[in-house]
Amino acid sequence: MTRLAGKVGLITAAASGMGRAGALRFAAEGAAVGVVDIDAAGVASLVAEIEAAGGRALALPGDLTDADFSRSIVADTAAAFGGLDYVWMHAGHPGPSRVEDMDEAVLELALHLNLRTIMHSTAAALPLMRERGGGSLVFTASTAGIYGSPHSPAYSMMKFGVVGWCRSLAKRVAPDQIRANVICPGGVDTPMLRAFVARPDTPQANGDKEEMVAARGGKTPLGRNARPEEISNAALFLVSDEASFISGAVLPVDGAMTA
Repeated sequence: MTRLAGKVGLITAAASGMGRAGALRFAAEGAAVGVVDIDAAGVASLVAEIEAAGGRALALPGDLTDADFSRSIVADTAAAFGGLDYVWMHAGHPGPSRVEDMDEAVLELALHLNLRTIMHSTAAALPLMRERGGGSLVFTASTAGIYGSPHSPAYSMMKFGVVGWCRSLAKRVAPDQIRANVICPGGVDTPMLRAFVARPDTPQANGDKEEMVAARGGKTPLGRNARPEEISNAALFLVSDEASFISGAVLPVDGAMTA
């Protein structure tokens, strides 16, 4: 039996990295997947790959900084597949590294992608999940949402916000049999990590990205960065009925970095 048979939902930032791994795995496990990303070509390619393998997927290309789009992806997924059981809100942005002379445009983009869009999508999802008798909300935060990051105070602030939002929401929607959990990845071998370590306002901005990525992985007790599939496996578990009594959890997937 597939672990997500009959479930319907969506994944944001699904055209690459962890989100892409999740969309492929969820579909293989029997779920219908709304594939959300600003990369329209990546969305189309992934949907084609899922459908070629016999899965069900819906292309939802667009900009999550648009509040109306953040809401419409939920309604469109439910309309296409007949309901809504899960949403994995995975989109995010590294934000500015600086505190003094912070780039306001970068800060605003990060606030949208790390916080505002999850609020809009959650608000749209809750009534549809109540109609189904329950559901699962999964949010991606970061180990920087568990302990402070001296290199990324703004990012850490936002990811602490994701954790607080999720844990508060878990209590609020529990009577509706809706669960809410948050995943806190450490370093993951994705394009996002390369953007993160080489932000233009960091001291190492001109360094070799691959060396910086490898060095980051070497600092974890397990001695490497995570693979995207290892994060999507955690999301799969939290969405599945195997996690039916887990809500309000903050799950580090970080090779013991926060242990």
